[in-house]
Amino acid sequence: MIVWVNGAFGSGKTTLAEELHRRWPEALMYDPEQVGYVLREIVDVPTGNFQDLRLWRRQVVTLAVGLLEEYERPILAPMTLVNPQYVSEIFGALDEADVVVHHFFLKVPPEVLAQRIDARTVAPHDPERDEAARRWCKAQIAECMAAADALPVDTVFLDGERPRGELAHEVLTRVGVSLGS
Repeated sequence: MIVWVNGAFGSGKTTLAEELHRRWPEALMYDPEQVGYVLREIVDVPTGNFQDLRLWRRQVVTLAVGLLEEYERPILAPMTLVNPQYVSEIFGALDEADVVVHHFFLKVPPEVLAQRIDARTVAPHDPERDEAARRWCKAQIAECMAAADALPVDTVFLDGERPRGELAHEVLTRVGVSLGS
């Protein structure tokens, strides 16, 4: 199974996935963004968004399926994925591979997302790169918010302003993971 934690940049995907992993250590942490970083080192990304590369979408699925087959452990995947075509392509390919995907989307108001993004540091020793990353993330907020309505019908929407412990408990309960007391 894959627990896909989706939402806009700054919504708390990674924070929630880390809390899920702390409570459920047998799950593997798999960040599809890393696949994009590798591809950026190899090929040109004309749009600037590696999700636009068909190869990225294929590799995300291939690696996820491979991890599940080789390690037989559940996967936690924190990744913004809001383009309806890409969501359908990736989740459809996972479904064809008989992979169960539990899809969660963290909803957070745009002004809170902007504050969280402004508070982050991506490249502490490169202020220009750091600011460019923040600008790019903030420029995606409207698209991410609008895309929430086009996500699969089985997407579970969560209030991303709730404490991460509460969110983790809800996610684990919904996916059927019982961790005792």
